[in-house]
Amino acid sequence: MALNPRGAYSQTGARARTMDQTQIDEGLRSYMLGVYNYMASGLLLTGIVAFLTAQSPTLLNAIYGTPLQWVVMLAPLGLVFYLSARIHKMSVTAAQTSYWVYAGLMGLAISYIFLAYTGTSIVRVFLITAVTFGSMSLYGYTTKRDLSGLGSFLFMGLIGIIVASLVNLFIHSTMLQWVVSVVGVLIFTGLTAYDTQQIKEMYYEGDGTAVAKKKSIMGALRLYLDFLNLFLMLMSLFGNRQ
Repeated sequence: MALNPRGAYSQTGARARTMDQTQIDEGLRSYMLGVYNYMASGLLLTGIVAFLTAQSPTLLNAIYGTPLQWVVMLAPLGLVFYLSARIHKMSVTAAQTSYWVYAGLMGLAISYIFLAYTGTSIVRVFLITAVTFGSMSLYGYTTKRDLSGLGSFLFMGLIGIIVASLVNLFIHSTMLQWVVSVVGVLIFTGLTAYDTQQIKEMYYEGDGTAVAKKKSIMGALRLYLDFLNLFLMLMSLFGNRQ
């Protein structure tokens, strides 16, 4: 009986492609799990620091009763820009340390929520945020639709609400704050799906171990910001004040 070398080669090639795809899928799951672990750990650190700060009148007075409040408010923003600009030149350890410092600073900056809102409403809004974030992140991970077209639109909206928020620091308009919160919820909901897909696509670039770890940290930072800002916008809309 004659052998069919072409058929044998095709079967071998198919098995090899299947094994390669299995390895890629396993690697992607491991990579995304690392991203979500970093994100969740950062949020946990932020929550702990915020809660402990809110329980300390001395620390609250030191932060919010002095010009130090501006440092606490602006330092996280500066650290985000620093990480984004220097991540490629930083070691993995330095990138991790910067991320944890950022999460801790954000805890100081948002500690006011434990004074401004009831504990019950904080838990309720956190759960709403978690469900919304999880649903949109899952959509971004699984959808076959290319979401890159949304990037420019969402970024322009993000710039808009940042500018509006800064303006509202001086005019204290309740209506403007409500509009910013509503638009912010829509933008950060969309960014959750968009960023998840972008983070997933970064995996396929096939970089070395160190670069992949730094990508995990930056991906976690993007999702951390989406979650935290979505939570704060929802708190503004649905939180019950003390």
